[in-house]
Amino acid sequence: MQLVSRNRCFEGDQAVYTHGSDVCGVDMTFGIYLPPQARNGSVPVLWYLSGLTCTHENAMTKGGFQEHAAKHGVALVFPDTSPRGEAVADDEAYDLGVGAGFYLNATQDPWKPHFQMYDYVVNELRALIQGAFPVTENHGITGHSMGGHGALTIALRNPTLFKSLSAFSPIVNPSQSDWGRKQFSAYLGDDEATWAQHDASILLGELGWHGDILIDQGADDQFMDLLRPQAFAEAATLRRQSAVLRMQGGYDHSYFFVSSFAGDHVKWHADRLRTGLH
Repeated sequence: MQLVSRNRCFEGDQAVYTHGSDVCGVDMTFGIYLPPQARNGSVPVLWYLSGLTCTHENAMTKGGFQEHAAKHGVALVFPDTSPRGEAVADDEAYDLGVGAGFYLNATQDPWKPHFQMYDYVVNELRALIQGAFPVTENHGITGHSMGGHGALTIALRNPTLFKSLSAFSPIVNPSQSDWGRKQFSAYLGDDEATWAQHDASILLGELGWHGDILIDQGADDQFMDLLRPQAFAEAATLRRQSAVLRMQGGYDHSYFFVSSFAGDHVKWHADRLRTGLH
């Protein structure tokens, strides 16, 4: 790893690192916040996966998570949303290619050589974080929009790796949305049977979750039709899944919305990560 920057923040440290990724085949960048409690021992970890067009930096600088993480003694990890660089395939559209990795492993060219974000988050970056920083094995995961999709699908498929789960305005039914069908066709091919493992509503119905789930959705979200929160609510009802799905009146899809409820989500995870309850 190479240190890019380090800043004192709420008596903790917000750092940014780059490292060579064997999984993605290029250098990757991530942010990590260590609360002041990490100076005296290992702390639990909350992962935040960002949405379309974002980098590691958006939530790190606009989400307001660090103050709450310092209060509750939780580390924060902010991965990038895709591989980057001259060798990485891209598309002119904002919702495909660089900045739009969708937290899956691409099986189709030209994306396959580098777009392996599922393995990057679940295996490579987790192992790096676990080995290089004072953190426990108690990990929670959250995210916004495309990152909410990533948080839900990754956690549902890896319940032994994550003890707590939440999301902000997630894309919960991408196999039935233009934010999903386009990307799945490009990254995974046209066989829709392969898409199900990346659809949170389908996964919830098939696998369930070992604890409760928190989802906040802005009621004035301009992308509501693409997010399809009703599909996840229906799946939770049919599964009889313990979940809190809050429709927040007046809020849209922006980081003004995310930052307004960041404290609720950090506390939600901290309560479950500290006690081991999930």
